Amino acid sequence: MKSTANAKLILLHPSIHKQPLPTSTPATGAPTLSPRRWLFSFLTFFTLAFTLTLINSTFSTSTASRRSLAGHGPNVAASTALPHSISSALLHYAAADTNSTKPHMSTAELSSIAAALSPCAPACNFLIFGLTHESLLWRALNHGGATVFLDENEFQVSKFEQSNPGTEAYDVQYTTKVSEMKELLFQAKSQVDNECKPVQNLLFSECKLGINDLPNHIYQVPWDVILVDGPRGYNAGSPGRMSAIFTAGVLARSKCGKRNSKTHVFVHEMGREVERIYSEEFLCRENLAESVDSLGHFVVEKVIERAGGRFCKNSSSGSS
Repeated sequence: MKSTANAKLILLHPSIHKQPLPTSTPATGAPTLSPRRWLFSFLTFFTLAFTLTLINSTFSTSTASRRSLAGHGPNVAASTALPHSISSALLHYAAADTNSTKPHMSTAELSSIAAALSPCAPACNFLIFGLTHESLLWRALNHGGATVFLDENEFQVSKFEQSNPGTEAYDVQYTTKVSEMKELLFQAKSQVDNECKPVQNLLFSECKLGINDLPNHIYQVPWDVILVDGPRGYNAGSPGRMSAIFTAGVLARSKCGKRNSKTHVFVHEMGREVERIYSEEFLCRENLAESVDSLGHFVVEKVIERAGGRFCKNSSSGSS
């Protein structure tokens, strides 16, 4: 007789008998899904498709926006001009900043330059020689346009770009000195039919007054407004603004493209000898539109290269 001490009792849980068996289709014998599983699968697919569509739409819109803001020129960032109320406020506070140790322009001088930017807004091409107290103002007033700064101090250029992301600025290695003013002027006038002619591509120029080491695209931009407020020119050893004024005159006369044929050229601190003489020689008295405090405003017309190599119609100038 077998002992029952080690017998095991096996219990069948009722739930085992309640589990539905998968059904098969008559033709293939493959298991079919219940209505609930069909509904769950449909909702999952719909949710996934909607999410992918939303992501793709958002990415496309963002890309299109970036492309529309990019434009065709450097730093073109918007399609609308800066509101007049904001422009007025910027001008007011820039002129009223008495805490700055740097010299800055008067309200009349600031307003004259701002007025020249208005006709071509919101896509003016604005070239500025010198990083000054007003640099951020120029960039703000030319909202939506191309604003490029040129300065002699490599450290200041780097610091300015780091502090103001998106700014386009380049350092210029000037080889001139204020003490060489007369000699450089004589050389330029003697080579006016060759290297120092008024219409040329400065990138390939050997004229001592021409700035030819800037990025290539700078020479291809049709500048609407050029401001000469640098480099330093307060003593004999300073670079002076001879090259900047000469280069501005050539860029204005050699303007490319189909934009407005006129270029507004401003020279600050016209009371100094270099600024006055070189402006009269290369920007010309007949192009002087106005004088506001120490700011000279010249409107220089684009010209077709012609024989004679004269910058001014009236050859007599202060440099004579």
